[in-house]
Amino acid sequence: MTPGSRVREGLEVADAEAQNIGAMDTLIAKHVDEQGGLMKALGALQQAYGYVDAAALPKLASAFNLTKAEVKGVISFYDDFTRAPKGEHVIRICQAEACQAVGARGLTKHACEKLGVPLGETSADGRFTVEAVYCLGLCASGPAIMMDGAPKGRVDTAAFDQLVAEAGE
Repeated sequence: MTPGSRVREGLEVADAEAQNIGAMDTLIAKHVDEQGGLMKALGALQQAYGYVDAAALPKLASAFNLTKAEVKGVISFYDDFTRAPKGEHVIRICQAEACQAVGARGLTKHACEKLGVPLGETSADGRFTVEAVYCLGLCASGPAIMMDGAPKGRVDTAAFDQLVAEAGE
């Protein structure tokens, strides 16, 4: 790579970042005057980018006359908002008592080992995110997981392995 190509590459990255920031501003501005606007803006950002980028925090705070800490508080309170990109496949494993009683802890350990990812994190290849949740409403069908938004009950290690294989591990 020549020094000139590095400069061009840097300009392309800077241009993409500027476009990204402009798009964020547009998404936020659409919801400023709406009731529940912060939640709607966060949802729009989450949908557009897959997460709420840190660069959006001061913009959200300013637009809704809040502190950055207040915006972070809203993001951290709701499980569906995240501040980091998630994997291509998101697997949520129920950790509530009913699921624990029928093997959720063992399933969680198996899932993390199989995918090579600690609970709450995304695999290095960006394919899988494994998260703990505290009830999926499938208490009579535990252990329960939600994979890519689809709930699954009575998931043992073999069923888990099959779901992962179907996802194209």
